[in-house]
Amino acid sequence: MAITKTNEGLKREIGVWGIFLNVINNTIGSGIFLLPAIVAGFLGNAGILAYIACGILFLLVMLCYAEISSQVTCSGGTYAYIEEAFGPYAGFIANAVFWFGTGVFATAALLNGLADILSVPFPVLKNPFFRALLFFTLIAFCAIINIRGVKQGMVLIKTITLIKLVPIFLLIVTGFWQLNIANIKINQLPSLQDIGAVSLILFFTFAGGESVLNVGGEMKNPSRTAPLGLLWGLLATIFIFCAIQLVAQSTLGSSLVNFKEAPLAEVARSQMGSWAYTMIIVASVIAIFGILTSLPLVFPRVIFAGAENNLLPGFLAKVHPRFATPANAIITFSVIAWMVAVSGGFRQLAIIVSASLLLLYSGVVLATIRFRFKKNNNTTNNFRIPGGLTVHITALFALGFVYISVGK
Repeated sequence: MAITKTNEGLKREIGVWGIFLNVINNTIGSGIFLLPAIVAGFLGNAGILAYIACGILFLLVMLCYAEISSQVTCSGGTYAYIEEAFGPYAGFIANAVFWFGTGVFATAALLNGLADILSVPFPVLKNPFFRALLFFTLIAFCAIINIRGVKQGMVLIKTITLIKLVPIFLLIVTGFWQLNIANIKINQLPSLQDIGAVSLILFFTFAGGESVLNVGGEMKNPSRTAPLGLLWGLLATIFIFCAIQLVAQSTLGSSLVNFKEAPLAEVARSQMGSWAYTMIIVASVIAIFGILTSLPLVFPRVIFAGAENNLLPGFLAKVHPRFATPANAIITFSVIAWMVAVSGGFRQLAIIVSASLLLLYSGVVLATIRFRFKKNNNTTNNFRIPGGLTVHITALFALGFVYISVGK
């Protein structure tokens, strides 16, 4: 039986299309504009194999998310799944790790990453005061949009996602039209250790799409919308990443590793000229901004859900009387994210996010397994992974593989 809270006071206005685009938006950020050179540096022409391997590993974890999201359809996403499976104590830990360790630090890291990119054409942003002012302006804009309504927030996210996908698809189409087979031919298979090192980087690049499930309390028919939007969005993301790596390798060949700061921009210049180089730089900024607009939509719902369950102060569960959004949670999340962004840099913040995600993914896979053994959980209306617990156990081994890679 699906666990749905009907008294949250939120409007159910998000459909499969909205979840699908949000998954793509949350996953395809600045990483796609930088990764081709990094991956080529590790594996050369065999870089595509790392994308495929990581995509399969991540798909296993997301299948578990799809299954449990069809059963727990209230706000909170990862936190709600862990709490429903293991109780309030585990829920309290998951709630704190999710919205603070992942949401706040991811927002702060992206703000710093965006400021770093913009500081090249605008050196004034290296000044702490103007940097902090940029952070405040961006996060305040995103907060206001999301307070005014989930529909407005989703419209902005859909628009930005489509805008940033245009240059990416232009590169893919042009690249495949001019495909150089010699540059993508794999002459030697890489070692498992090399694939593991790159998969660790790619794993965290693929992460983020599942955070859209935090808005389960605002989905239309969530038992269907959540798994369909999540899985289709992930498959589209894997295809885009693989296609971009092939195009970059085909276009630049062995010289790809020499353009680590902006490999896709150099690919665009080689294919279409200097105007395309500028287009990709602008697209990378839009990509980061796109994720920034999404995070104040999805993570305050975790704060809201925690307050609903008396894990956090009650005022955070207040719903705006006009816009029917968790306004207090959005404001609180945004203020804390701004403070963390001002106090830290991109690399340090990203490490904290990565560690948090590994813990949460493991918790969700275990929660999905626990739900399998609940006697009242046999309804055929929910999404259910075939093959017993094969996918679940394999997902745990996949996460263990990442843990080992972190240790090395």
